[in-house]
Amino acid sequence: MKSMIVTRITVFVLSAVSVFAQQRYDMIVRQDFFSGFAGNKEALARGMKTTEETLAKDPNHAEAKVWHGAGLLVMASQAFQKGEAQNGMKMWQQALTEMEQAVRLAPNNVAVVIPRGATLITASRQTPPEMGRPILETGVADFENVLKIQESRFAELGAHPRGELLTGLADGWSRLGNTEKARSYFERIETELRGTVYEQKAKAWLENKPEAKAPGFFNCSGCHVK
Repeated sequence: MKSMIVTRITVFVLSAVSVFAQQRYDMIVRQDFFSGFAGNKEALARGMKTTEETLAKDPNHAEAKVWHGAGLLVMASQAFQKGEAQNGMKMWQQALTEMEQAVRLAPNNVAVVIPRGATLITASRQTPPEMGRPILETGVADFENVLKIQESRFAELGAHPRGELLTGLADGWSRLGNTEKARSYFERIETELRGTVYEQKAKAWLENKPEAKAPGFFNCSGCHVK
């Protein structure tokens, strides 16, 4: 695991959740989690404690569970960085289990589905293929679900939320080897997001430019993390 995973998860999840969340539990915990993802151990501990207190009162609180799982995934990556492979793997598996439980509890709540999808798509960029591909598949499926949920009003959303979701899908399908699906999303971005950075990125991929193959090229284009 490379250290970049923590910062990239912070950017991507913050962008996606701040736009798509419907139930605002994230407003209670997200600042601590985002600070924690960026390296503030005390903040991460506070965020984990808050979600644990929520789950102690309501074990089926899907939003608390998905955030707790996301926190565990970051803690797992930190353990891997320190060479604590056994501890890291234990937390990694627990994180995936908790996020899966959360989505099963609330499969149509974008405040649950987006945090898992964004976390897994981002994490998949920095993990070995045998670990990365399964979580990328899950993350892309989550984003497809969100697109379906938002379909009736998707055109009303701002350029940023539409661009992040469609770019996540396009890049995800590309990395999964489904060029046809990836192309369809990049072409949709070209059509629906003209004049934006998302159109520029889509054109780079469609024209097979070198920068489109660079690590991090399709990371969140927001300015949320300071």
